[in-house]
Amino acid sequence: MVKTQRLEHPPRQAAGKDDFHMPKITPFLWFDTQALEAANHYVSIFPNSKIVSISHYGEAGPGAKGSVMTVTFELDGQEVIALNGGPHFKFTEAISLSVDCATQDEVDRYWDKLSEGGEPGPCGWLKDRYGLSWQINPSILGQMLNDPDPAKAARVMAAMLKMKKIEIADLKRAYDS
Repeated sequence: MVKTQRLEHPPRQAAGKDDFHMPKITPFLWFDTQALEAANHYVSIFPNSKIVSISHYGEAGPGAKGSVMTVTFELDGQEVIALNGGPHFKFTEAISLSVDCATQDEVDRYWDKLSEGGEPGPCGWLKDRYGLSWQINPSILGQMLNDPDPAKAARVMAAMLKMKKIEIADLKRAYDS
């Protein structure tokens, strides 16, 4: 059984100020040369998404003058920055973006669109066409894995471990059996 405990922390106080400040966390993704292409792909998939800004390399480089350096975009309100940094670094499964889905239709839609040109992985994970790892998970999975009945949670875990794309109906059958 998986146990999740959510801890509430008070917001950090800004140094020398009476008000509280919560730092903004923005994913920053390193691409070779496909930052704009990837950003356009991602904003076409998620609702309420848009390209916010595009910056270009100048005389100092290291990219070619006038080429895209960074793309700031929003995925359903979450700011993300993509960098054309060259071939020095590649994505690995050590970092992934998790998509919380309410229904099987959402799981299917995001799985199909993000895995197109990429590769499916186990347990709801996939790599997209740019090599970025995603987790496409239904909300109900976490609820089932945290069930107070350890036998139910174990059956759900065993079912999930056999899946690539998560199938809610199969999870429910395991949970109810």
